[in-house]
Amino acid sequence: MMSPEERQEIEHEIACYPYKQAVCVDALKILQKHRGWVSDEAVKEVAEILEMSPSEVDSVATFYNLIYRQPTGRHVIHVCDSISCWVMGCGSICEHLKKRLGINMGETTPDGRFTLLPIVCLGACDKAPAMMVGKTTHENLTPETIDALLEKLP
Repeated sequence: MMSPEERQEIEHEIACYPYKQAVCVDALKILQKHRGWVSDEAVKEVAEILEMSPSEVDSVATFYNLIYRQPTGRHVIHVCDSISCWVMGCGSICEHLKKRLGINMGETTPDGRFTLLPIVCLGACDKAPAMMVGKTTHENLTPETIDALLEKLP
């Protein structure tokens, strides 16, 4: 059930637009911020408040790769797999992360600490290969810089 705080944040966004439906992505992001991911129940709640069908909201939720439709780890690692990153060694970066974390793309570590996901582009082509952890982009990656970064994360 939507908390009063979640509802208030969504209502605030609705007031900024001429149509409720325009708030769909923002509403999904608000629920994800509070809950960590967007469940089927959350999709239904957003649909109700925005006067949309659940399938319309689900279509939006599944289109955006930063909306998570299943539980994730505390730290979501998005590895850029654009052409620039591939040319600059993204494949070996992916293999290093999979080996280091003991998971494949799309999986979460057993301790719930990390989820590893591909992302189409992070807009850091001039500093490839790149990945994003949370909201922070990390560029010019090497196995050593990745290991140092992972060690710093709680």
